[in-house]
Amino acid sequence: MNSFRTILNIEPRFTSVSHTMKGLAIGSCFVENIGGWLLKVKFNLQTNPFGITYNPISISKQLTLLSNMETYPEAQLFLHNEFWQSFDHHSRFSGMNKNTVLSTINKSFLAAKTQLNNVNYLLITFGTANIYTHKKSNQVVSNCHKLPNNEFSKKRLTVKEIMAAWEPILQKFSDMPPLVNIIFTVSPVRHLRDGILENQRSKATLLLAIDNLVTKFDNCHYFPAYEIVIDDLRDYRFYDKDMIHPNEVAIDYIKEKFAATYFDENCKSIVDEIVAVQNAVGHKAFWPESEGHKAFVRQTLEKIEGLVDKYGFDFEEEVESLCLE
Repeated sequence: MNSFRTILNIEPRFTSVSHTMKGLAIGSCFVENIGGWLLKVKFNLQTNPFGITYNPISISKQLTLLSNMETYPEAQLFLHNEFWQSFDHHSRFSGMNKNTVLSTINKSFLAAKTQLNNVNYLLITFGTANIYTHKKSNQVVSNCHKLPNNEFSKKRLTVKEIMAAWEPILQKFSDMPPLVNIIFTVSPVRHLRDGILENQRSKATLLLAIDNLVTKFDNCHYFPAYEIVIDDLRDYRFYDKDMIHPNEVAIDYIKEKFAATYFDENCKSIVDEIVAVQNAVGHKAFWPESEGHKAFVRQTLEKIEGLVDKYGFDFEEEVESLCLE
């Protein structure tokens, strides 16, 4: 045998993502990984304005709210165990002061709404097809916020239900000028709380729904992050200690595949320039007071200045890090 792996080859889709485009990424913690990386290499991107979200219904609701509402409705906040919370938001938005919570929510909301009004691409990651509905409000929740289990009903969505929630949204983006590309992914993180079999059924439902949507809408694409981890890497050495989340090696491999699929050669070159500078910024000197290191810092600052002049990127954090040495 010449190979001990099943390598997943993905057809390149150049010009789908670039530094000149505006993007919005919403979904599971996998969005935090890919979106965080894109932000680090200076893409114009907003990520998870409502916080980490796993199910397709909540994600579709978030896009609908951003499209139709000027601000997030105060009436959607509720008080539980001293904390003001929202069923549409991750607990990182929760707090003891109602006005502060609403202000924080709306700051994120308005930034994402502005981005969405001029967006060129969406990166959407589904984590699970299982949803929890708050019985009293009949609302599908993004987060249960540790309310009692008996206040919720649980079910697995069907392919038809996912499509019904997403078709109107995708039709709207299909009709918008300029064309908005939507990149769907399924998170490779396994939801084992429901058991291995239920996790597989849930992921299969998501995959089938996305396949139907991609087939129906020309501006929709599927990036196989789930298959890269499950079938290409396919080994527990590519998982974190919890044996559920992909580790740094796996995430880096997925990033490489994403870049090869959606970046053109110019975009790859720009990313390489940025990464080289950031690696230099991250260098820890043994002798920070030496003339050699001071010269290295000056050279790095000059490279940063060149990138700022050439592309207009924000390197304030990197410059501050260098100047603190």
